[in-house]
This record gives sequence, C-alpha cells and structure tokens, in this order.
Amino acid sequence: MKSTKTTYDRRSFLKTSLLSGGGLMLSVSWLSSVKAADKLQALNVPEQWAQLNGYIQITADNVVKLLCPNPEFGQNVMTSLPMMVAEELDVDWKNVVVEMGPHDNAKLGPQFTGGSNSVRMYWKPLREAGATARQLLRDAAAQTWNVPAEEITTKAGVLHHPSGKSATYGEMAGKAATLPIPKGVKLKAPKDFTIVRQSKRNVEGKKIVTGKPLFGLDYKPAGTLVAMIQHPPAFGMKLKSFDAAQALKMPGITNVFNLNLYENGFEQGGFDTRTFNDLLVVVGKTTWEVMNARKKLVAQWEPAGDTTDTMAGRSGKRAVTVPGGLESTTAQLDKMAQYANQPAQQLRKDGDPETAFKNAAQVIERTYNAPFLAHNCMEPMNFFAHVTAEKALLVGPLQAPGWVEPTLSKLLNLPADKIDIQMTRMGGGFGRRAYGQYLYEAALVSKKANAPVKLIYTREDDMTYGIYRPMYTATYRAALDADKNLIAFHVKGGGIPEHPIHANRFPAGAIDNYLAEGWEIPSNITIGAFRAPRSNFNAAAEQSFLDEVAEAMGKDPIAFRLDLLKRAKEKPVGTNNEYDPDRYAGVLELVRDKSNWGKAGVATPGHEQYSRGVAAYFCHNSYAAHVVDMVTRDGQPYVERVFSAMDCGIVVNPDAAKNMVQGAVVDGIGNAFYGALTLKNGVPEQTNFDTYRMIRHNEAPKTVDVHFVENDLDPTGLGEPPFPPVFGAVANALYKTTGRRHYNQPFKPDPEKRTQG
Repeated sequence: MKSTKTTYDRRSFLKTSLLSGGGLMLSVSWLSSVKAADKLQALNVPEQWAQLNGYIQITADNVVKLLCPNPEFGQNVMTSLPMMVAEELDVDWKNVVVEMGPHDNAKLGPQFTGGSNSVRMYWKPLREAGATARQLLRDAAAQTWNVPAEEITTKAGVLHHPSGKSATYGEMAGKAATLPIPKGVKLKAPKDFTIVRQSKRNVEGKKIVTGKPLFGLDYKPAGTLVAMIQHPPAFGMKLKSFDAAQALKMPGITNVFNLNLYENGFEQGGFDTRTFNDLLVVVGKTTWEVMNARKKLVAQWEPAGDTTDTMAGRSGKRAVTVPGGLESTTAQLDKMAQYANQPAQQLRKDGDPETAFKNAAQVIERTYNAPFLAHNCMEPMNFFAHVTAEKALLVGPLQAPGWVEPTLSKLLNLPADKIDIQMTRMGGGFGRRAYGQYLYEAALVSKKANAPVKLIYTREDDMTYGIYRPMYTATYRAALDADKNLIAFHVKGGGIPEHPIHANRFPAGAIDNYLAEGWEIPSNITIGAFRAPRSNFNAAAEQSFLDEVAEAMGKDPIAFRLDLLKRAKEKPVGTNNEYDPDRYAGVLELVRDKSNWGKAGVATPGHEQYSRGVAAYFCHNSYAAHVVDMVTRDGQPYVERVFSAMDCGIVVNPDAAKNMVQGAVVDGIGNAFYGALTLKNGVPEQTNFDTYRMIRHNEAPKTVDVHFVENDLDPTGLGEPPFPPVFGAVANALYKTTGRRHYNQPFKPDPEKRTQG
C-alpha cells in the first residue's frame, strides 16, 4: 500500500450528518478538498440536488451515489472520474449510481473539461476522497465492534472482521458521519486496483441509445421562447439599422430587438470572446417560426472599422486591437508568405544554426500551410436562460462554467450566488464550448425579453459565426553535412492570428544547432482552442518534414526518430525540453512492433498493396504514435487501417480510452483530407455540410488497432494527444501512395468538388 498524507482538516474536508434512515454523505471538492453538504437530503434523494456538488452518498441500502462535476462531451469523464473514487472506497461498481452535477464555483472550482486535464488533475484528490470515506467506515465499525480498526478489511462495500462480524457500508454510515477525519489515509498500489484499469460501460450509455433528453437542445421547459440571432454577413461588419416590420407580422413572433454583447470598455475574461458584438435578435414561440421570421428582417450593415477589446486573464490586463476590413483567404495566404520572409520573434536558439546552415553540404527546406477549421460539433450552439432582476438560471452545454460565471455576473449585474448554471451533456466540444459567448447572448436576450428563452444556432450560424482553428504556416529547414548527418534544424512558423510553434518540443534537445521562430498577423476572424491547439498543425508539418529528412539521409523514418531521441536522452541539448525521450521512444517502438513495421505491404482483398506512413508526437503530457496503412480504390487514396500506440500513464477505463483514440484517428483523417474553411471578402464560403466536407462512413479506416504502454505512472492527457500525429501519418502515407509530398491542407480535394479549400 502506498501512503499519502492528506491535507484536509475536518473543516475543509468533511462535515457529516446522519441521513434519515442512516446514511453518509461526503461532499467532495474534486479539485482540492472534500467539503460538507450544507443541507442533507432525505435518503431517497430527488433528482434536483440544489447546491450539492461533488459528493459521495451512501444509503442505508448500500447504494453509492456519485455526482460528477465535470462537463461531459463524450470523453466519458462521467464514468472514469467516479471509477477513481469507487476504487479507493472499495465498493461494488454495480452499486454505483452517477449523475451530472450543477456548477458550484465555491466548492468545485472551474469544473473545466478541456486540455486533457480531467483525469490527470483529479487523480489524487478523488482517490483521497474515496480512501478517506473508506477509513471513516472502518473506524465506525471498529468502535461498534470494539476492535482495532487495523483488523477490519473491506470488500465490495462490506466491512469484515476476523471474528466473523460483518456489516455493509450502509449499516455503518450513520456512525461514520460523526467521527473525526482520519489522517494519512493509504491509497492502493496500482497492483491492487480492481475497478481502475478494468473496462466499465458508459454510465449514460443506455440513456444515449434510448434517446433520453440529455443534451442542451433537449432542454426546453414549458413556456420557453425560442431566440435566434441574425449576425452580420461578413467578419469586419456591424449593424447600421434594421426594419423588423415584416418579421413581426410572422406567426408566433413575440419580439425583435438589437443589443450589444459587450458595452464599450467592458473588461473580458481570459476565455471570453466575441465574434460579432451587435446582436439582432428574433424571439418567438417555435424554432421554425423564428427561422422563417428571421428571413424577413431587413438589415443594413456597415464596416466595423478597428475595434479595441480590453482583456484580462492569465497574461494580465491588456488592450487588444481587432483590425477592420474584409479578409479573403487568397490575400491571407499572400500576407503570410510576405511575413514568412521577414524577421520573426526568436523562441529558442541552441548552438550556432546560422553557421551550420552556411557550411551545410545540403539544405532541405519545405513550407506547410493549413486553413481555418470549423469545430462542427454535432449539436449546434444553444443555451437556455431565464433571467430576472433577482436571479438567473442557465442550462446547456458548456466546457468551462467557472470561467464564464465572473463575466456573466458583470453582464447581468447579479452576484455569483444568484446565478445557477446547470450543465447538460454536450454533443461535442473540441474546445468550441470553452468560450461562453453563446451563454452570455442567451442571458442578455432573456433579460431583454423578460422571459425564459432558448437561444439556438442553426448549422449555418454555427459554421459562419466562428470560432475557428487558426490559419497556419511554417517553414522547416534541415542542414546535412557531407556524410548525410543532421547538423542543424530551423522552424519558423506563423499564423492568423497566432503562430503554432512549440519551441521546446522534439526535435529540440536532439540537435546541436537549433532555431525556432514565430510571427503573427492580427485578424478579425475569431479563433479559439481546437482539439490540441497549435499541436494539430505543428505535428502535421513537423512529422511530414522529418520523414522527408529521413529519406534524404537514407534512413528508416522510425529509426531516424529513435536515433534523435537517443541523443536527446544521452546527451540532451538545452535544459527546457518538454518531453521525456524514453516515453517518446516507447510509443514509437510499440507501434513499430504492433504494426510489423518494415515488412512489405500486404495486399488487401480487391486492392493493391498498401502504403505506410508513420508519425509521433508529444502534447498534453502524453505521447502518441500512429502507423497509417493506405490503399487506392477507384483512383482515390483511403486509409484502410491504423495502428496506434499511446503512453498516457495508468489507463483508468481501457475500452473508453480505446474509443477516444479511435475517434481522434477518424477525426484526424477527415480533417487532414477535407477540412477547410475559406473566406471571400469576410464571408465564410462554407456554411453547412454540403460545402464543408466531413469524413464519411465508407472513408473511415476498417480497423484502428490501439495499444497502450503499460506503466504505473499517474494518468496524463488522452483526449487531445492522439489527434495531432494523425495528420503527419496520413501525409507520409500519401507520399508513399501517390509519389508526391503534400504541403497544403486539405490533402485530398473532395471528388464531388464540394469544397473551396
């Protein structure tokens, strides 16, 4: 057993009371402490939990009920997080019930789902919560039976003593509630896990497949009005005037008005953003009626000009100027090419790369480009709001309730304790729902309309309203000496409106002469986090380039990477290298072995031999590698199968983890082949799935064979790390398939010519 010192006193960890019928409730802070439930409910706890968040509840019938505070958008935290509590509590998983909790900033912190943080951040606090509750139950049994607590064991929610005495947790819960919090509880060693590392079904699986109302779009209480926003037709424009006479005559329409999201000088939070500040709103009884009335609006638009936003966040308070103008993809590409030839910000420099390139026998230089990408969550943005002068209720899909609450409080002029944010299951997130402007919009519309309102974006709204993955470019250079040794490496990357470069990641630390630079171009195109921000482009370009360098050196792509990692381990350059060379090499070796790398491609039925591409990457504290096998069908390349290797530490729920990797692989293939959002005079040229191409069922790989490096390291990220190297592996396989390198995304134009990218 591994002992860990608990940092909770009785006041910060637990205040307990006897449940009617004898039960124990522990209100758990899933970030740092375990706190009291301010008011315990009756034994048969109702569906509405008021202000209770993050708890362990044990009923007299020995049922354990866990409230998951973290928003769920398909990564299965509602199963994996409670599994960690249940493991240390030592209960039978069949007796565990899990529910989504509301937002409670005071008790639960930001409750943020994103950045592949959920399991990693909560690994120790949740286990300590379970272990402390288990020890309380042992202490209660020891006092009841007048025996030393050390003699009492637990198994599947039952306490046992060598004398033959036994009791369920539920029978001892009442007494346990009165005892002091134990110090120095012992956590299980990984070898003793019985729940963690065992596959458990999604606790909401049955609800999902039977169509239960879990998602934000499902939530619409009686009397709720529907609202939609007409935004400007182009980025860089704003509302000048409007005529709503015809719209107001349409059936079911109750109101049309305009308002501003932020007033002049409003100080935004670190994750606040605005695509368009002027909101032209139509409110009515049904979605269909509002959609039709919105078409009857007569609006005049004008150039927005340069605007200045006041931002506050992790970087401190600052003014951000958003340029005016109507931007087009063609002009953006020209401007990026211009910036790429100008001096840039030095991000890292090792050795003397300038001299090494000057003296090189061969220099390889390649430039990679990638377009804006739309998140395209299957569930468009939506939120319910009921705002009065005294309080506000908001319900919907949201990744970061703790980050939106301060801004919402300022916008509504309501204290935080008068704002109730309830989180629903999300139909996709990928970073899009970390930005809460659609929640702010719903709240302001409800306040203005003086009614409960459901704000809904159409698919066209969602795709043209932002928020996008930035537009990126990067130029890579490698210097070889006369013996084909790699002697220098240079990456210079930029983007609109941010650069993608992670200067301290591989191959930094493995090359004596290394230079990383970055530059940025301001824009009025709204951007935000997109599954593995920056890494999703950086990995694509870097891993494609490394393959080309390996070929020039006459080396196998995997062997080349392993040689660099060996150097980074044995004689590292610099001290700021973010990655662990052993773990990085581990996923490459695992995927090499599982894919039988190096053997001739095996022909698949009806097809020629497949071509192979490999890529690996480190981000969000984890390591991922993929081998992509590609075939040609009807003259088009398709990914036939994929081998994936991951090192994310201890895997809490193996089946769910495999599903996450498989989803990332399919998502990566689709974005690499087809993903692109282009603009003409500020207007997005793709507005729905008929023009923004998504991967289709017949284009997905037939198999994605996922393997995990087995170790006892604390869990690290998993939602994002598998995604970035997919792009590079696809590009490298395409080269083997088509005989030419691909430097611009998307790699594969739609055969039906339905994309503009």
